[in-house]
Amino acid sequence: MPTSINPATGDELTTIDLHTAEYVDHALDAAMRAQASWGEQPIAKRTQLLTRIAEELRTRVDEAAELITSEMGKPITEARAEVLKSAKTLDYYADNAARFLDFEEIESDAETSGVVFDPLGVVLAIMPWNYPFWQFFRFAAPALAAGNAAILKHANNVAGCAMLIQEIMDAAGTPEGLFRAIIVDSSDVRGIIEDPRIAAVTLTGSTEVGAFVASQAGGVLKKQVLELGGSDPFIVLADADIDEAARVAVKSRFNTTGQSCVNAKRFIVEETIAEAFVEKFTTRAKALIVGDPRDPDTQIGPMARENLRTELHNQVERTIAAGATCLIGGELPDGPGFFYPPTILDGVEPGSAAFSEETFGPVASVTRCADTEEAVRLANDTEFGLGATIFSGDVENATAIARKIQAGAVFINGQVASDPRLPFGGIKRSGYGRELSSYGIREFVNMKTLWVGKESV
Repeated sequence: MPTSINPATGDELTTIDLHTAEYVDHALDAAMRAQASWGEQPIAKRTQLLTRIAEELRTRVDEAAELITSEMGKPITEARAEVLKSAKTLDYYADNAARFLDFEEIESDAETSGVVFDPLGVVLAIMPWNYPFWQFFRFAAPALAAGNAAILKHANNVAGCAMLIQEIMDAAGTPEGLFRAIIVDSSDVRGIIEDPRIAAVTLTGSTEVGAFVASQAGGVLKKQVLELGGSDPFIVLADADIDEAARVAVKSRFNTTGQSCVNAKRFIVEETIAEAFVEKFTTRAKALIVGDPRDPDTQIGPMARENLRTELHNQVERTIAAGATCLIGGELPDGPGFFYPPTILDGVEPGSAAFSEETFGPVASVTRCADTEEAVRLANDTEFGLGATIFSGDVENATAIARKIQAGAVFINGQVASDPRLPFGGIKRSGYGRELSSYGIREFVNMKTLWVGKESV
């Protein structure tokens, strides 16, 4: 039985019974029936549902944020922002889905030809704990607008969030069966993926889990979108505004207590300004407020689970053993909960743990480079390819450098972040497919060619 643990205290919050095989079977049947009708509804009706869900989220923002904070330890201010961002994304697709899915005319020898966008059917969403509302709604908003149904298999340590999402969807008037959250063991997921009633799969999670899901879905030839791990480089060039780079670096690394795939993790800094940057970066990181995530002033809460903290600390110890210097943090604190201090490791070499592995927690690694060419080489020296940042006073040059970076997104002089107006996703072992924007809504549709011949005279 999934048990929610308060990561700030280590105390048990609640235990939720797993859904039975009969319940899941009923949910899949209901989803198929609901989707058959939903996919034929005018898009204006489908987008009205998104507006109602957004309104319900805003009405219940405090309740949702408090549950996020209780179950996975996110500071309450960030938790509220997550819920409101979910509502904003629903609004975005309510306003733009009709345009994104409109008939796309393509000139050919026909009288009329082009592409129409039909829903695929029932999509299984396998979602993580670190953004329990945002990760789901950034998928659900475009998928529902496109005419699909959704089954949510959430991370079991945020099962309460999954059940609250169900309540919110129901309260907003979601047609019966069109959405269902199911609480099942990970061992049961393969059978659901392979079920013929599931048309496609989306996963946000670790690279290892992504490989399993891809092999299972691929084995039955089902479309997948995978948003997986990341070890994003944050490049600071010699001509950068160092104060601004340090300010954004702290925010980029330590938001969500460092537990985000798209957090900056590897700070690659030109040698000539490295000392100045590291000093400012360290000073700002030291000032972060660590504490009770329910306190609005808290900036760093606990890590979500004890095993995650243990693994992170092991990575820190292995990186120091490989020659890095720990400037701040790096020690397991006494007391209850799964807290880990903001940690900065300097002199991190390629091949060491904090450079080559994904560090999913409040640990930053600094690697110094001789010049721009070495910065690019180091940035690309990873199996991941989610996001990247470049700080430079020469935007034209930085833009040229960005084209050389192997990543799904490169942000210049700003923090990498998901935005409903922009496509989001990775390459290499960070996954494939895109979420958000017009590209995201077209992932779970049949892009069908429609060709009408000329009338004979």
